Amino acid sequence: MNRINKGLTAFVALAFSSVAFSATPVLAAGKMTISTPQDPGSWDPIDTFLVQWAAVATNIFDGLTYRGPDLKLVPGLAESWEELDQGKRIRFKLRQNVKFHNGEPFNAEAVKFTFDRLLGEQGAKGPQRSNYTAIESVEIVDENTVDMKLKAPDPVLLTKLAGYGAMIVPPKYIQEKGEDNFNTNPVGTGAFKFVSYAPKVNIKLEANADYWGGAPKLSELDYRFISEPATAVAELQAGRVDLVIPPTIPIGMLPVIQGDSNLEIVSVPGPTVDALRFNTRDGITADPKVRKAIIMAVDRATIVKSILAGQGSEIASFQGALSFGYDPELKPLPYDPEGAKKLLAEAGVKAGATIQIDIRGNDATMNEVTQVIASYLQMVGITATIKPYETNVLLNDIIPQGKTGAMFQQKWGGWTFDYDNTAYSMYHSGEKWNPYEKDAALDKLLESQRPLTDRAERERILKEIGKATAEKALELPLYNSNAIYGVSKKVKGFVAPPDNRLKLTDVTVE
Repeated sequence: MNRINKGLTAFVALAFSSVAFSATPVLAAGKMTISTPQDPGSWDPIDTFLVQWAAVATNIFDGLTYRGPDLKLVPGLAESWEELDQGKRIRFKLRQNVKFHNGEPFNAEAVKFTFDRLLGEQGAKGPQRSNYTAIESVEIVDENTVDMKLKAPDPVLLTKLAGYGAMIVPPKYIQEKGEDNFNTNPVGTGAFKFVSYAPKVNIKLEANADYWGGAPKLSELDYRFISEPATAVAELQAGRVDLVIPPTIPIGMLPVIQGDSNLEIVSVPGPTVDALRFNTRDGITADPKVRKAIIMAVDRATIVKSILAGQGSEIASFQGALSFGYDPELKPLPYDPEGAKKLLAEAGVKAGATIQIDIRGNDATMNEVTQVIASYLQMVGITATIKPYETNVLLNDIIPQGKTGAMFQQKWGGWTFDYDNTAYSMYHSGEKWNPYEKDAALDKLLESQRPLTDRAERERILKEIGKATAEKALELPLYNSNAIYGVSKKVKGFVAPPDNRLKLTDVTVE
């Protein structure tokens, strides 16, 4: 199409309004302590999908593009881009005079190395590569220009370049120090530099005075890994923590924070959806009638109203209303315990049948929700036991290896706010988060929408995917929850991102 991204001047102006710029470094002062519920275990961008990684690493790394709390896409390490060869190639003009934290220059070589690594053997070991398979290669045009050749168009690619696996990494540092070292000693171009990492304890960062977007106003960030919600809230009340990030705070503890004159709750609609997915391979949940019966046995609207205190909304598919592909016409299966009993009888399931529900042990809200779900199931003759796991064990061993009980918790951020990001990972055969289901027709639908540039047609297919998964009852859809932050009133300039991707350049702590 030879279409240069139009309105580039306005676009760059928007970037300047989103990130504070400064001609000379400003001396930063002050420390901010953040409570995050999970240690990702590796700080390498290609090793993770976790929003808790992004809550930290958005301050360490930059992508070619950037998307802030307003969800608008602006230039990042690429100052501009243009589509060439009918969209088969994207040319990026790179920001000049940018350095990695170790002094290594950011340039076209670093961009090529990043994507060669992501799409190569190292990337194959992690969960991120499948998000970027539309990229065939990255070719260097000159020191400050790269061409990204595409196998097929990807309408979400520019957003994907703003996060996770596409974060630009330093070639020489990784080659000299090794992959294992990079996992625990990350180096990027971001507003804060890595200082130290104590697994399961904390990660400390310091201001990058030479940051291309302007020096941060804070001098230090200390992210503490506090998995127990009561402990995190107590630390916030005591002033030892300035910010508690989602999904730490259970609904039941909101009044504690709201009743403290030194604290406040900041709640924004987010991409996070919760469901209890089904083991469709083994046991009674291999029968779609049983799966639909379980869904009909649970009053999800009451759960949202009573347990979430309205801090969320019921869902019919595994996405929220902000997601591209959301279908407002798709309604959840109704709460109908008598209908559920009828389906169970048709499936030959006798009263007293047992199932196991696997959940994240540190998710207090889900623990309460599943207790209620177990009560609902008891009323239709199913006895549910709840098995909590340490989060990393559940996510890295139990689910991907297909070792779950009949139902298992899946919390998904869908940070691109595009249903493809969720649906492909959850439903396509062979994907890490789809240990049980293989459906050629669904695979075809998922694959068919990815190359489409026709937005309306792509949206139609995504809605069809939502309907297909609902018809197969692949999960018990629960809710799209708000992102709830507990914030000390000493914190100034904090804008709550809906996707947990904290960029704390402009924040101060009194």
